[in-house]
Amino acid sequence: MSRHIKGSSRSQVTLFPEILEDFVAKENPVRVIDVFVDGLDLESLGFKGVQSKATGRPGYHPAVLLKIYIYGYLNRIQSSRCLERETQRNVELMWLTERLSPDFKTIADFRKDNHRGIKNTCKTFVQICHKFNMFSEATVAIDGSKFRASNNKDKNYTPSKMKSHIERVEKHINNYFLKLEQSDSQENTSHMEKMEALLKATPDAILQRKQSVEHPFGAIKLWAGATHLLTRGFKNVSTELNLHVLAYNLKRTLNIFGAEKLMKEVMAA
Repeated sequence: MSRHIKGSSRSQVTLFPEILEDFVAKENPVRVIDVFVDGLDLESLGFKGVQSKATGRPGYHPAVLLKIYIYGYLNRIQSSRCLERETQRNVELMWLTERLSPDFKTIADFRKDNHRGIKNTCKTFVQICHKFNMFSEATVAIDGSKFRASNNKDKNYTPSKMKSHIERVEKHINNYFLKLEQSDSQENTSHMEKMEALLKATPDAILQRKQSVEHPFGAIKLWAGATHLLTRGFKNVSTELNLHVLAYNLKRTLNIFGAEKLMKEVMAA
């Protein structure tokens, strides 16, 4: 007889059927997502569909769809089709949505139509982090990170298009250099000297920039995968980046406080 650990029979009937609550531990991050979203005033944040219409087919409450997206970006699941599948098989999402399973079109439209609400949700969580005293100093750092997005087919370039663009750019560059030669560069030199003096006065500035900027954007790129962003257009890409930032901030606070303590802090905020 085999001494390996064996599972229960798939056809085994239990006297007391399990409930979803039994499958979600107290330290599970989905509980933080649930508490955070339930505590938001979604209508004032700018979400559409908070007030249901008196006629027609009922729709999903924005809170349900927001929970799905926060969970998805927290667990590196950005695609609306993948999120639809997860709501049907993922026990954590079943618990979070109370067994609701919106189709992928509904999930995708929510992200597209609620740019303002998602952006304000990200701001709200940053404000909560301020209350936790997670930002002790007023240090601002700027990074030139580049994220890959899904390009429109009309903006793809053929070799002939590239050739004409290169010629046009080279012409502008030559004109620019010509103007530089004709103008006095003393003012630019003055700016460079000021920047050099500032760096000498604050030798830890570069280190602070690496600690405050490079890690967050590097982590977000890693979570997003090879394609980084799935949406098209500045507005939609901005919405998706807000979801990435919200997920990053949520994961960092979870690592610092733990789920149970963070839930108490969020409810008290």
